[in-house]
Amino acid sequence: MAHARRQFLRKLAAASVAGSAVATQAAASKPSAPEVMHDMSTMPPQWHGKEQIAMLLYPDFTALDLVGPYHMFTSLWGATVHLVAATNEPVRGQNGITFVPTMTLDEAPADLDILFVPGGDVGTLKVMRDPALIAWVADRGRRAKMVASVCTGSMILGQAGLLRGKRATSHWGTRALLKDFGAIPVDRRVVWDGKVVTGAGVSAGLDLGLAVVARLRDKTYAQGVQLMAEYAPQPPLNAGTPKTAPPAVHQMMDAMFDTLRADMRASATSALGG
Repeated sequence: MAHARRQFLRKLAAASVAGSAVATQAAASKPSAPEVMHDMSTMPPQWHGKEQIAMLLYPDFTALDLVGPYHMFTSLWGATVHLVAATNEPVRGQNGITFVPTMTLDEAPADLDILFVPGGDVGTLKVMRDPALIAWVADRGRRAKMVASVCTGSMILGQAGLLRGKRATSHWGTRALLKDFGAIPVDRRVVWDGKVVTGAGVSAGLDLGLAVVARLRDKTYAQGVQLMAEYAPQPPLNAGTPKTAPPAVHQMMDAMFDTLRADMRASATSALGG
Protein backbone atom coordinates (compact mmCIF):
# COMPACT_ATOMS: atom_id res chain seq x y z
CA MET A 1 0.00 0.00 0.00
CA ALA A 2 2.87 2.36 0.77
CA HIS A 3 4.31 1.63 -2.67
CA ALA A 4 0.95 2.38 -4.25
CA ARG A 5 0.76 5.71 -2.42
CA ARG A 6 4.23 6.65 -3.61
CA GLN A 7 3.19 5.80 -7.15
CA PHE A 8 0.05 7.87 -6.67
CA LEU A 9 2.06 10.94 -5.67
CA ARG A 10 4.31 10.56 -8.67
CA LYS A 11 1.37 10.16 -11.02
CA LEU A 12 -0.44 13.07 -9.41
CA ALA A 13 2.54 15.29 -10.08
CA ALA A 14 2.91 14.01 -13.63
CA ALA A 15 -0.73 14.70 -14.39
CA SER A 16 -0.23 18.41 -13.75
CA VAL A 17 2.21 18.85 -16.62
CA ALA A 18 1.59 17.25 -20.00
CA GLY A 19 4.36 15.12 -21.34
CA SER A 20 6.20 14.73 -18.04
CA ALA A 21 6.34 10.93 -18.16
CA VAL A 22 9.22 9.14 -19.80
CA ALA A 23 8.97 5.42 -20.44
CA THR A 24 11.96 3.26 -19.62
CA GLN A 25 13.11 0.45 -21.88
CA ALA A 26 11.84 -3.02 -21.03
CA ALA A 27 14.42 -5.41 -19.70
CA ALA A 28 15.71 -7.54 -22.55
CA SER A 29 15.56 -10.74 -20.52
CA LYS A 30 11.97 -10.35 -19.37
CA PRO A 31 8.96 -9.36 -21.51
CA SER A 32 7.47 -7.36 -18.63
CA ALA A 33 5.72 -4.03 -19.06
CA PRO A 34 8.08 -1.04 -18.84
CA GLU A 35 8.15 0.87 -15.56
CA VAL A 36 7.04 4.47 -15.97
CA MET A 37 9.21 7.03 -14.24
CA HIS A 38 8.28 10.64 -13.62
CA ASP A 39 10.37 13.77 -13.51
CA MET A 40 9.55 15.22 -10.10
CA SER A 41 10.94 18.60 -11.15
CA THR A 42 7.65 19.11 -12.97
CA MET A 43 5.72 19.05 -9.70
CA PRO A 44 3.98 22.35 -8.89
CA PRO A 45 6.07 24.11 -6.21
CA GLN A 46 3.23 24.04 -3.69
CA TRP A 47 3.02 20.25 -3.93
CA HIS A 48 6.36 19.63 -2.28
CA GLY A 49 7.12 20.63 1.31
CA LYS A 50 9.47 19.80 4.12
CA GLU A 51 7.12 19.83 7.08
CA GLN A 52 8.17 18.40 10.43
CA ILE A 53 5.09 16.81 12.00
CA ALA A 54 4.98 15.36 15.53
CA MET A 55 2.08 13.09 16.51
CA LEU A 56 1.87 12.39 20.22
CA LEU A 57 1.53 8.82 21.51
CA TYR A 58 0.47 8.02 25.06
CA PRO A 59 -0.96 4.91 26.74
CA ASP A 60 -4.64 4.21 26.00
CA PHE A 61 -5.12 6.87 23.34
CA THR A 62 -7.78 6.10 20.70
CA ALA A 63 -5.99 4.56 17.74
CA LEU A 64 -8.32 5.85 15.02
CA ASP A 65 -7.86 9.42 16.30
CA LEU A 66 -4.27 9.13 15.13
CA VAL A 67 -4.34 6.64 12.26
CA GLY A 68 -6.72 8.67 10.08
CA PRO A 69 -4.67 11.88 10.22
CA TYR A 70 -1.44 9.84 9.99
CA HIS A 71 -2.58 8.40 6.66
CA MET A 72 -3.28 11.89 5.34
CA PHE A 73 -0.13 13.51 6.76
CA THR A 74 2.12 10.83 5.28
CA SER A 75 0.59 11.63 1.89
CA LEU A 76 2.19 15.09 2.06
CA TRP A 77 5.08 14.86 -0.36
CA GLY A 78 8.31 15.84 1.38
CA ALA A 79 6.91 15.90 4.92
CA THR A 80 8.41 13.93 7.82
CA VAL A 81 5.99 12.47 10.34
CA HIS A 82 7.32 11.61 13.80
CA LEU A 83 5.49 9.37 16.29
CA VAL A 84 6.56 10.87 19.60
CA ALA A 85 6.26 9.36 23.07
CA ALA A 86 7.80 9.71 26.52
CA THR A 87 10.16 6.78 25.83
CA ASN A 88 11.13 4.54 22.93
CA GLU A 89 9.05 1.70 24.34
CA PRO A 90 5.98 0.56 22.35
CA VAL A 91 2.76 2.37 23.30
CA ARG A 92 -0.46 0.40 23.64
CA GLY A 93 -3.53 2.20 22.40
CA GLN A 94 -6.96 2.09 23.99
CA ASN A 95 -8.18 -0.78 21.82
CA GLY A 96 -5.06 -2.91 22.18
CA ILE A 97 -3.17 -1.80 19.07
CA THR A 98 0.50 -1.18 19.83
CA PHE A 99 2.48 1.63 18.22
CA VAL A 100 6.25 2.00 18.06
CA PRO A 101 7.49 5.58 18.62
CA THR A 102 10.05 6.97 16.21
CA MET A 103 11.48 9.37 18.79
CA THR A 104 11.08 10.56 22.37
CA LEU A 105 9.69 13.87 23.57
CA ASP A 106 13.21 15.19 24.17
CA GLU A 107 14.28 14.19 20.66
CA ALA A 108 11.36 15.86 18.91
CA PRO A 109 12.15 19.02 16.92
CA ALA A 110 11.67 22.16 18.98
CA ASP A 111 10.07 24.04 16.09
CA LEU A 112 7.40 21.94 14.44
CA ASP A 113 5.20 22.62 11.47
CA ILE A 114 2.41 20.56 13.05
CA LEU A 115 1.88 19.29 16.57
CA PHE A 116 -0.91 16.71 16.63
CA VAL A 117 -2.61 15.27 19.73
CA PRO A 118 -5.09 12.35 19.67
CA GLY A 119 -7.78 11.76 22.26
CA GLY A 120 -9.02 8.94 24.47
CA ASP A 121 -10.69 8.73 27.86
CA VAL A 122 -8.84 7.67 31.02
CA GLY A 123 -5.51 7.77 29.15
CA THR A 124 -6.22 11.34 28.07
CA LEU A 125 -7.11 12.33 31.61
CA LYS A 126 -3.77 10.94 32.82
CA VAL A 127 -1.95 13.13 30.30
CA MET A 128 -3.93 16.15 31.49
CA ARG A 129 -2.69 15.41 35.03
CA ASP A 130 0.94 14.98 33.96
CA PRO A 131 2.64 18.38 34.45
CA ALA A 132 5.79 17.43 32.52
CA LEU A 133 3.89 16.18 29.48
CA ILE A 134 1.50 19.14 29.49
CA ALA A 135 4.51 21.48 29.68
CA TRP A 136 5.95 19.74 26.60
CA VAL A 137 2.67 20.11 24.70
CA ALA A 138 2.48 23.77 25.72
CA ASP A 139 6.05 24.47 24.61
CA ARG A 140 5.85 22.67 21.27
CA GLY A 141 2.36 24.01 20.66
CA ARG A 142 3.33 27.64 21.18
CA ARG A 143 6.27 27.25 18.80
CA ALA A 144 4.51 25.15 16.13
CA LYS A 145 3.13 26.65 12.95
CA MET A 146 -0.01 24.53 13.36
CA VAL A 147 -1.57 22.76 16.35
CA ALA A 148 -4.10 19.98 15.75
CA SER A 149 -6.19 17.53 17.74
CA VAL A 150 -8.94 14.99 17.23
CA CYS A 151 -11.66 14.01 19.70
CA THR A 152 -10.71 14.62 23.35
CA GLY A 153 -7.20 15.52 22.27
CA SER A 154 -8.55 19.06 22.45
CA MET A 155 -8.83 18.62 26.22
CA ILE A 156 -5.04 18.16 26.30
CA LEU A 157 -4.57 21.29 24.19
CA GLY A 158 -6.90 23.12 26.56
CA GLN A 159 -4.99 21.89 29.60
CA ALA A 160 -1.81 23.21 27.98
CA GLY A 161 -3.39 26.65 27.57
CA LEU A 162 -3.44 26.49 23.77
CA LEU A 163 -7.19 27.02 23.27
CA ARG A 164 -7.90 30.17 25.26
CA GLY A 165 -10.11 32.43 23.20
CA LYS A 166 -10.08 29.92 20.33
CA ARG A 167 -13.01 28.38 18.50
CA ALA A 168 -12.63 24.61 18.79
CA THR A 169 -14.42 21.28 18.73
CA SER A 170 -14.12 17.88 20.38
CA HIS A 171 -16.05 14.64 20.73
CA TRP A 172 -19.75 15.45 21.26
CA GLY A 173 -19.54 13.98 24.76
CA THR A 174 -16.93 16.52 25.89
CA ARG A 175 -17.38 19.45 23.51
CA ALA A 176 -19.17 21.62 26.10
CA LEU A 177 -16.14 21.30 28.41
CA LEU A 178 -14.10 23.45 26.03
CA LYS A 179 -15.65 26.48 27.73
CA ASP A 180 -13.92 25.42 30.95
CA PHE A 181 -10.59 25.84 29.18
CA GLY A 182 -11.47 29.30 27.92
CA ALA A 183 -12.33 28.09 24.41
CA ILE A 184 -15.46 28.58 22.31
CA PRO A 185 -17.17 25.23 21.52
CA VAL A 186 -18.27 24.76 17.91
CA ASP A 187 -20.42 21.87 16.69
CA ARG A 188 -18.56 21.04 13.49
CA ARG A 189 -16.42 18.17 12.21
CA VAL A 190 -13.35 20.37 11.71
CA VAL A 191 -12.82 23.83 13.19
CA TRP A 192 -10.03 26.24 12.29
CA ASP A 193 -9.03 29.24 14.38
CA GLY A 194 -5.74 30.75 13.37
CA LYS A 195 -3.06 28.10 13.62
CA VAL A 196 -5.27 25.78 15.68
CA VAL A 197 -7.36 23.09 13.98
CA THR A 198 -9.48 20.69 15.98
CA GLY A 199 -11.54 17.69 14.91
CA ALA A 200 -14.67 16.20 16.44
CA GLY A 201 -14.90 12.58 17.57
CA VAL A 202 -12.68 9.76 16.33
CA SER A 203 -13.68 9.38 12.64
CA ALA A 204 -13.42 13.16 12.17
CA GLY A 205 -9.66 12.64 12.09
CA LEU A 206 -9.95 11.69 8.43
CA ASP A 207 -11.70 14.98 7.70
CA LEU A 208 -9.14 16.94 9.70
CA GLY A 209 -6.20 15.24 8.00
CA LEU A 210 -7.62 15.88 4.55
CA ALA A 211 -8.36 19.52 5.43
CA VAL A 212 -4.74 19.97 6.53
CA VAL A 213 -3.48 18.42 3.28
CA ALA A 214 -5.64 20.83 1.27
CA ARG A 215 -4.33 23.81 3.22
CA LEU A 216 -0.67 22.81 2.98
CA ARG A 217 -0.82 21.81 -0.69
CA ASP A 218 -3.92 22.64 -2.75
CA LYS A 219 -7.38 21.36 -3.63
CA THR A 220 -6.27 19.17 -6.54
CA TYR A 221 -3.58 17.50 -4.46
CA ALA A 222 -6.04 16.87 -1.62
CA GLN A 223 -8.62 15.47 -4.01
CA GLY A 224 -6.01 13.01 -5.25
CA VAL A 225 -5.26 11.94 -1.68
CA GLN A 226 -8.99 11.51 -1.00
CA LEU A 227 -9.48 9.46 -4.15
CA MET A 228 -6.50 7.25 -3.36
CA ALA A 229 -7.98 6.57 0.08
CA GLU A 230 -11.43 6.05 -1.52
CA TYR A 231 -12.78 8.22 1.25
CA ALA A 232 -16.47 8.44 0.36
CA PRO A 233 -18.31 7.49 3.57
CA GLN A 234 -21.70 5.83 3.31
CA PRO A 235 -22.37 4.57 6.85
CA PRO A 236 -24.86 1.72 7.13
CA LEU A 237 -26.60 3.52 10.01
CA ASN A 238 -27.53 7.13 10.62
CA ALA A 239 -26.66 7.44 14.31
CA GLY A 240 -23.30 9.18 14.11
CA THR A 241 -24.29 12.37 15.94
CA PRO A 242 -26.55 13.17 18.91
CA LYS A 243 -28.93 14.82 16.45
CA THR A 244 -29.39 11.73 14.29
CA ALA A 245 -29.08 8.93 16.88
CA PRO A 246 -32.28 7.63 18.53
CA PRO A 247 -32.81 9.48 21.85
CA ALA A 248 -32.52 6.28 23.88
CA VAL A 249 -29.16 5.48 22.26
CA HIS A 250 -27.90 9.02 22.83
CA GLN A 251 -28.92 8.96 26.49
CA MET A 252 -27.28 5.58 27.04
CA MET A 253 -23.98 6.64 25.49
CA ASP A 254 -24.00 10.11 27.04
CA ALA A 255 -24.27 8.64 30.54
CA MET A 256 -20.97 6.88 29.97
CA PHE A 257 -19.22 10.27 29.94
CA ASP A 258 -20.47 11.47 33.34
CA THR A 259 -17.41 10.54 35.38
CA LEU A 260 -14.92 11.49 32.68
CA ARG A 261 -16.55 14.89 32.22
CA ALA A 262 -16.44 15.59 35.94
CA ASP A 263 -12.75 14.68 36.14
CA MET A 264 -11.86 16.71 33.05
CA ARG A 265 -13.79 19.70 34.36
CA ALA A 266 -11.84 19.52 37.63
CA SER A 267 -8.61 19.38 35.63
CA ALA A 268 -9.68 22.42 33.62
CA THR A 269 -10.33 24.38 36.82
CA SER A 270 -6.82 23.55 37.95
CA ALA A 271 -5.34 24.56 34.59
CA LEU A 272 -7.03 27.96 34.71
CA GLY A 273 -6.02 28.50 38.30
CA GLY A 274 -9.57 28.34 39.61
